[in-house]
Amino acid sequence: PKALARFGGETLAERAHRLLSESFEEVLAVGKAVDGLPLPFPVLDDGSDLRAPIVGLAAGLRLATCELCVVVPTDMPWLTPAGLLELAAAARGVDAAVPPTGPLPGAYRRSALPALLRRIEAGDLALWNALAELRTTLVDLDPAELVNVNTPADLRRSP
Repeated sequence: PKALARFGGETLAERAHRLLSESFEEVLAVGKAVDGLPLPFPVLDDGSDLRAPIVGLAAGLRLATCELCVVVPTDMPWLTPAGLLELAAAARGVDAAVPPTGPLPGAYRRSALPALLRRIEAGDLALWNALAELRTTLVDLDPAELVNVNTPADLRRSP
């Protein structure tokens, strides 16, 4: 699993968790309990057999104690606290704040949850499509932060 790939002395999952911990008070990791990934923090089960980011996002919004959730995919190791805080600040008065390149990373309000659940129920699991139903603002983050990794070779490159 990508989450267990090593980068800079830690797994991608550990790096994402640390980044969120450095930026915000509450951090939730959401995934599939059945995967049983050996991580040093708890992973909350998303409660679905479906594997799609929209499912994890909806579960995170349901499980969080706060109104606004900043979501980080594990495969973007160059994200920074400054970028995450910029997303959170841009989410004032809207359902979501995302970069123009896609729906993750992003800052999502609990108000987005009904639209996400409707999409999941309809079988439309493309998170990008759900943004059409949400009041969304685009945030120009540094493109180098938004590089994602898909292969071991990607981890050896700098953005």
